[in-house]
Amino acid sequence: MSDSLQQELAGVRQEIDSIDAQLLELLNRRARCAQQVGEIKARYGAAGHIYRPEREAQVLRRLQDLNQGPLPDESITFFFREVMSACLSLEEPLGVAFLGPLGTFSESAAVKQFGHAAKLLPCASIDEVFREVEAGHAEYAVAPVENSTEGAVGRTMDLLLQTPLQICGEVVVRIHQNLLSKAPDLKSVTKVYSHAQSLAQCHEWLNRMLPGVERIAVASNALAAQMAAEEEGAAAIAGEAAGERYQLQVLAACIEDEPNNTTRFVVLGRHDAGPSGRDKTSLIMSAPNRSGALHDLLKPLAEAGVSMNRLESRPARQGLWEYVYYVDVEGHRQSPAVAAALQELAGRAAYLKVLGSYPVAVY
Repeated sequence: MSDSLQQELAGVRQEIDSIDAQLLELLNRRARCAQQVGEIKARYGAAGHIYRPEREAQVLRRLQDLNQGPLPDESITFFFREVMSACLSLEEPLGVAFLGPLGTFSESAAVKQFGHAAKLLPCASIDEVFREVEAGHAEYAVAPVENSTEGAVGRTMDLLLQTPLQICGEVVVRIHQNLLSKAPDLKSVTKVYSHAQSLAQCHEWLNRMLPGVERIAVASNALAAQMAAEEEGAAAIAGEAAGERYQLQVLAACIEDEPNNTTRFVVLGRHDAGPSGRDKTSLIMSAPNRSGALHDLLKPLAEAGVSMNRLESRPARQGLWEYVYYVDVEGHRQSPAVAAALQELAGRAAYLKVLGSYPVAVY
């Protein structure tokens, strides 16, 4: 390299080193402030929950509003979540249960919400994810609740009906499915393992590219990758993280049939969240088995001016052809409009359970 080029690069690198030193000092100042918050709360007997999802959402939205680039908002959100995760861990690393093993999309959702400083607890089933938090072995659970192409995750929905846990957050993860294997090419693949939802999300691609190849549903995509790594000719449909963990090559990338394939996860704990300014409230209700009953349930929402962005029915499991309705509405349950609607609903519904109010996911 020429002397002038080296001098110019050296000047920029020197500036980068100076900025890094300033960042280091500022990050530690921020960490000390986070410690002071905990100390002040303890001094006034107001320790409570160290994880405040509404405060985190407010911080991230403010930073996105301030961001002028060139870093995209998504990178800013990722960086500051990690900063907040590291600061929280100075008080107490949060235990977060999710559907394992390591390498699942559920793990990606848990890390996206809580950062790498959290204590991640992979579980063998969604039932176990709920039990870990209900039993106090973990502080929070992350569970898939719906996919943009395949709809509701039935087991999560059923457990929400039974659990005493509350929804305190949501995470949205863009799902890229890959065909992973130790086989050299597609012609060598004799079977495909994956979670049932992922097999369904790649149904048309499998029909077109691997017709006649056996498809086997297993408990998770990461387990599918683990099994594919152990069997000659076996492949798995899973994310990149699972492929890296089990040393599988990508035979085909992004094989999902729907290019905007996205999964929404809920975060559950022993509390919900305070108002953040952009919130949702989730609830479950049932109507008497008579004509117009559902209309009567939805009427209080309309009259209060509350916008509903999700309505789904599930069998109540208590009587033949009886259903419960899962509803998401815009707004926090402490807001006057939502509070008025819930009060009216309580007098009309045969059953009403508020699952929690929480911030809308920050991307």
